[in-house]
Amino acid sequence: MNVQKERMQELVGLLNKAGRAYYQESEEIMSNLEYDRLYDELLSLEKELGITLSNSPTIHVGYEVLSELPKERHERPMLSLDKTKDVQELKNFLGDQKAMLSWKLDGLTIVLTYRGGELDKAVTRGNGEVGEVITNNARVFKNIPLKISYQGELILRGEAVIGYRDFERINDEIQEAEAKYKNPRNLCSGSVRQLNNEITAKRNVRFYAFSLVQAENVDFHNSRIYQMEWLRGQGFETVEYREVTKASVEAEVIKFSEKIAENDFPSDGLVLIYDDIAYGRSLGQTSKFPRDSCAFKWADELRETELLKIEWSPSRTGLINPVAIFTPVELEGTTVSRASVHNISVMEELELGVGDRIEVYKANMIIPQIAENLTRSGVNALPSVCPVCGGKTEVRKISNAKALYCTNPECQAKHVKAFALFVSRDALNIEGLSEATLEKFIARGYIKEFADIFHLNQYKEEITSLEGFGEKSCSNLIASIEKARVTTLPRVIYALGISGIGLANAKIICREFDYDIKRMIAATEEELDEIPGVGNVLAKAFFSYFSDGAHVERLERLLSELEIPEEKSEKKQIFAGVNFVITGSVEHFANRGEAKEQIESLGGKVTGSVTSKTSYLINNDVTSASSKNKKANELGIPIISEEQFLKMIEESR
Repeated sequence: MNVQKERMQELVGLLNKAGRAYYQESEEIMSNLEYDRLYDELLSLEKELGITLSNSPTIHVGYEVLSELPKERHERPMLSLDKTKDVQELKNFLGDQKAMLSWKLDGLTIVLTYRGGELDKAVTRGNGEVGEVITNNARVFKNIPLKISYQGELILRGEAVIGYRDFERINDEIQEAEAKYKNPRNLCSGSVRQLNNEITAKRNVRFYAFSLVQAENVDFHNSRIYQMEWLRGQGFETVEYREVTKASVEAEVIKFSEKIAENDFPSDGLVLIYDDIAYGRSLGQTSKFPRDSCAFKWADELRETELLKIEWSPSRTGLINPVAIFTPVELEGTTVSRASVHNISVMEELELGVGDRIEVYKANMIIPQIAENLTRSGVNALPSVCPVCGGKTEVRKISNAKALYCTNPECQAKHVKAFALFVSRDALNIEGLSEATLEKFIARGYIKEFADIFHLNQYKEEITSLEGFGEKSCSNLIASIEKARVTTLPRVIYALGISGIGLANAKIICREFDYDIKRMIAATEEELDEIPGVGNVLAKAFFSYFSDGAHVERLERLLSELEIPEEKSEKKQIFAGVNFVITGSVEHFANRGEAKEQIESLGGKVTGSVTSKTSYLINNDVTSASSKNKKANELGIPIISEEQFLKMIEESR
């Protein structure tokens, strides 16, 4: 018994540590499957010994809140649900009852209170008894109705969630690796509990109602399903739900499972609750679970395979993520050959070494994970250099987790945005290379410099096998790259990402040097400064860029991939040193952009606002009281129509 009790104490410590890391520090130090396995082992020991330790996670629902938000006790405790992975148990639970089956969303549970038809209060679940008041944040959720037609007191519960697409977008915007969120649930928790609801508003948090707690003087016909329909009538979005019986529940579970891969929102199972409200309430509750409902989690499909290697995948933050590459296996209907290992701490916990026999599964039937290492040969030596740039690496401990970082500030993986500019519409205009895709290609070593983009066809087989790609999308990408080979010199100069050099500046510089790239590279800072429309700051940036021999060599390799038709300035540069502003509608040009092209081709420059440096304001409504006209009049700047502008061109010929 002493051995069993010691094991129980060990399990409590492990599970509480993992829970604190996951819920409070956004760190993942063990897989969900491992947590569930240890939790079930602890539960079994508690039943066998008749002992439950005071700090056991089996009797605590959630964790104490740590933020500065006001706290409030729930009128009714919010219990967690008993769970099963066996459909037969759902049938036994149902008996001859009708029930409602719905998604169990993986976000943050919120209690909303409406009074007089308006949102009065929003409180998080917290530890089940005490939650945090987040009313101001709830008001900026994307889909919560602030006013409803029902005027009595309404209390309902639901789940605040952030979808996978928004999760990836928001994480991409976070530069510091330690500040990135591990999963949508952690991001949602952090977003909902902000002290500044302006941040919450930018996160696209959505609320899905799953339970009506109280509504005075409304006849719900003793039906949970009717309650949900009533909530929808009040303007709430609800979780997707279906009516089920013992005979139909298995088929409906399968239908839900088939939708998981296409869902944008995170879920971790289903919830089954009796439709008969009175019957459900008559059953009461245990100390932890209500008896009228239960949760269903899909049994994880495990496959044994061999770990072939650990691939180290650098990111723009310098973090180098370990990815397990294993002999391909079929999981939940798809072929899987790789899984994120998250960090070095998880590798050490699994004692993961090349050649080990491992068990893999898909968390929530979506994300490939390692469930267990059967042979545990131990972690091999960590890479001493970054696989992308060859820079030195170092291990850093962030919160509870150890991770590998590249220390080279010039690492290509840290400059994804430079590559994104290179492929953008005004630069080389290559479709199909988003920042996320570029990050993948750079991490795998396909791209180290701009010229490498034009050799991606040699990785066609590897790209086709990547998630999100296929034969068609890969072929489309290669075709777009080939099309981009024919371009103009100003686009190339702009694409290099020289500080402050936009497409208009690039055109001015190219015209000044008669499209001779060798003269441009060799130009002095003084020569560049003398060009009308360039100035000292841009001249210094341009000169400094090409003073670096590595930049020149990379440009030469890039130019060898491109076809740039000869482009001599045939038009007289009548507007050299002349600055225009265009406002209002145009009649003789298709749009203002076309007028801008005409001005730039004649040596002029177009800016967006009227300043003392503006030479002419083009506005067909010369006498209008617009802010630009007013500013031009104040500064004594001529306001001309299109007709007058075209006459200036004609008279110069």
